[in-house]
Amino acid sequence: MSGSHVIFIGGRSGAGKSTVAFALHDLLSQRDVQHAVIEGDCLDLAHPAPGEHHLAERNLAAMWENYRDLGYRRLIYTNTVSILQVPALTEAMGDAREVTSVLLRASDSTVAERLGRREHGDSLERHVQRSSTMAARLERSAGDDVHRLDTDVMTPLDVAEQIVDLSGWAEASGRAD
Repeated sequence: MSGSHVIFIGGRSGAGKSTVAFALHDLLSQRDVQHAVIEGDCLDLAHPAPGEHHLAERNLAAMWENYRDLGYRRLIYTNTVSILQVPALTEAMGDAREVTSVLLRASDSTVAERLGRREHGDSLERHVQRSSTMAARLERSAGDDVHRLDTDVMTPLDVAEQIVDLSGWAEASGRAD
């Protein structure tokens, strides 16, 4: 593999991004496919928000350089809007030659149930509303090259298997060249 291949997993809060990324990690680990997982939400999680400093991209560049130095060429990257930021994120990686973008979708009722496991009271209402607004934005803004997967009735493993198929990693060799 001459460059890196990244899978960007985006979607509204409660769509299952992190859960699917962990299922994908387990599936690829069982198949001995070398990869790394980065939760993009954590790359610039601070108060006040450092958005104008492009901290997420800078941190991704630093982390990916460390993984790349160890021979990693496959990355799973999750973040709500990652599928809308592909150019900036791949530029930060520096060597991403292949990209698979996946938008996870879920109904309002599924999202409310999932978010209800981790949010409560007014916080739950705010998260559900923001999630609904973001779902509309993602659906409207995601390009035709973005694969859309509905997570309402699929298990995380089912979604992970579909992403492996979409990425071509099912046939990938286990270790970096």
